[in-house]
Amino acid sequence: MAEKRMAYLAAIVYAFIIGLSFMFVKLTLTVATPLDTLAHRFTVAFLAATLFILFTKHKVNIGWHDVAQIAPLATLYPILFFGFQIFGLARTTSSEAGIIQSTVPIFTLLLAVFILKEKAGRGQLISVFLSVFGVIYLLAMSGAESQTANIVGSVLIILSAFTNALYNVLARRLTQRYSLLTLTYIMTLFGFIAFNSLAIGSRMLAGTVGEFFQPLLHWQFVVAVLYLGILSSLVTSFLANFVLSKIEAAKMSVFSNVATLITILAGILFLQEAFHFYHVIGGMMIITGVVGTNLLGARSKAKEKAKAKDVEE
Repeated sequence: MAEKRMAYLAAIVYAFIIGLSFMFVKLTLTVATPLDTLAHRFTVAFLAATLFILFTKHKVNIGWHDVAQIAPLATLYPILFFGFQIFGLARTTSSEAGIIQSTVPIFTLLLAVFILKEKAGRGQLISVFLSVFGVIYLLAMSGAESQTANIVGSVLIILSAFTNALYNVLARRLTQRYSLLTLTYIMTLFGFIAFNSLAIGSRMLAGTVGEFFQPLLHWQFVVAVLYLGILSSLVTSFLANFVLSKIEAAKMSVFSNVATLITILAGILFLQEAFHFYHVIGGMMIITGVVGTNLLGARSKAKEKAKAKDVEE
């Protein structure tokens, strides 16, 4: 029971960090290209992870066979997930991206049912759709201009949502086999190699390698990259792997909608955006959906255990 509580607390922290990350991503894109941002972001993440291992004397014991097992997961997250996300954000509005990102629980629930054979009751499905509808309602009332959004950007955000859902499902198995530190470190290493190779390679082709480090001259960019690299990349990877090792993939994914709520609340608190009644209504829908999915899932599991016990007796 204590482990489940820790998992839900970690999921809330995860949602909080992710909820603020959109604001920092938008800030970095004002002075850097998407690939340069990702390269610097994962350089910070990899250096922080390496320093943590060195100073805490933790060991990452892993062979080539293990790397091959983790590679597909690392391709989904962080490479494809963050790649699709940042290029999508560069081509569409944050409101549009938030609406599309709310499809993650739907993708995850369906994939979890088909791949992991997890069971989802009618109540859970209703709760998931209630949470999703809350996000859509809240963002639509906030004035999302979906009709003017770039179609390419929307497609990229959809792909980002799908890869996030697929990661949630596949990570559930690997978190049972590898330590959280090992998974997080190897995934960060993959992101570091991939994004730096792509960013420097593209600049070499364009003959602009000297501009690669220019964004680091802006203190706002440095602050944003530190947040995105250490908290939004490294810490969230660790938290996601921890949560997925304790609770079902479908339950974990619903917290992505809480992240959207936090994004809007951050705008109200830090950017002095207006607060309206629909923020309360949309927020209640989202939280009700999150609580409903988890409570109903726990009840259905308890019923299954009770039935199994009756059969044995």
